[in-house]
Amino acid sequence: MSTSSRAPVHPTVVRLGVRSVFGRWRGVLLFALPVVLLALAVLVRVLVGQDRLAAQSTLYGLGLVVITPLVALLATSGLLAPEIDDGSIAYLLATPVPRWQIVTSKLVVALGCVVAFAAVPMLVAGLVLRSDDPTLALGFGLGALAGGAAYCAVFAWLSVLTRHAIVVGLIYLLIWEGLLGGLLAGIRWLSISRWSAELVDRVGGVFLVDDLPAAYAVVALVVVIVLATWRTGVRLRAFNLTGDE
Repeated sequence: MSTSSRAPVHPTVVRLGVRSVFGRWRGVLLFALPVVLLALAVLVRVLVGQDRLAAQSTLYGLGLVVITPLVALLATSGLLAPEIDDGSIAYLLATPVPRWQIVTSKLVVALGCVVAFAAVPMLVAGLVLRSDDPTLALGFGLGALAGGAAYCAVFAWLSVLTRHAIVVGLIYLLIWEGLLGGLLAGIRWLSISRWSAELVDRVGGVFLVDDLPAAYAVVALVVVIVLATWRTGVRLRAFNLTGDE
C-alpha cells in the first residue's frame, strides 16, 4: 500500500478541489465576502470608535452568522456537486483512491477556504474594531473556524444528496439559522451558529448566547462534523455502486 493511500488526504484530489473552487464564479465571491466584512469593520471603527457593542454586532451579525456559513457553502458546494453534474465524478470514483480519502481531501480544501476567507478575516476585523481587546478577535476567529468546519461537513453531505446543494443550503441558513434562530430560543440547541457563538462567549468574554453550556456546544460541533463526514462517505460509496445521481 502506498503512502498516499494511507494519508488522510490525496494530493491529486486536493489539486482538483482547489481548481474546482477557484476556477468558477464561486472563487470571486469567496474573495468578495471577507472584503465586505473588513470594509464594514473599518467603517464602524471610523464612525463609532472602539465601541464594544458595535464590534460584537458587526462580528456576530455579519461575520459569524452570514460570512462564515456562506464561505463554507460556496467552498463545499463547489467541490463535489459540479463533478456530479458533469459526470467527472465517475472518473474520480473509478480511480483506486479510497472513498473516505476523497471526502477528507475535499473537506481539507473547504476548510482551507474557511480559514482564509472567514476565520482570518474575522480575526483581523476583530482587531480593527477592538485593538484594545485582542481576546474578542481571537474568540470570533475561533468561532468562525469551528462553525465553518461544521458547516463544511453538513454542506458536503448536502452536495452528494442533491444537485441543488446551494439552494437547499441557503434555505437552511435563511430559515433555520436566521429566521427561526432569531425567533425561537430553543433553536440554540440545534444551531451551528449558536454553538460557535458559545465558543466566542467563552474565549472572548461576551454574551451572545444564553443558557448554552460550552461543553455541549463543543460536543455538538464535533458530532456534526464526524457524522456528516461519515454520511458523505457512505453516500459517495453508494453512488459508485448504483451509478445514480
